[in-house]
Amino acid sequence: MEPKKALMLSPEVTVSKAAELMAKKKTGAAMIVEQERLVGIFTERDALFRVIARGLDARTTRVAEVMTAEPKTVAPNMSYGYALVIMQENGFRHAPVVDNGKPVGMVSSRNAMDPELEEFAAEANRREFIRVGHEQGDPHS
Repeated sequence: MEPKKALMLSPEVTVSKAAELMAKKKTGAAMIVEQERLVGIFTERDALFRVIARGLDARTTRVAEVMTAEPKTVAPNMSYGYALVIMQENGFRHAPVVDNGKPVGMVSSRNAMDPELEEFAAEANRREFIRVGHEQGDPHS
């Protein structure tokens, strides 16, 4: 997996500053990092549902208050198809790439428009085959 260069912010950054930086980088998510460790992820959906919809002030609300803490992550050696399956199964669009506890990048479901989409489909089919085999008691799956 080739991790995309990601935006990394402190938990103390305000939502408005995070949104400004996300817009500048043209990214829909930022990794929230403290002492070189991933502590959360803040996405455009968090801004919409957890800030705007609740009437919070983006200029004073810190991302730590509205981020997704301890997000699911993927390792840099995992395939992009595997990352897409994880995102699809868990209902999110961005997955931080973490290497030995350190955030190194971000993958997005938006990248599914590239040729690795075939790998995603193959991984999803493989998982479904294994799941169905287990449900039917097939000892070879």
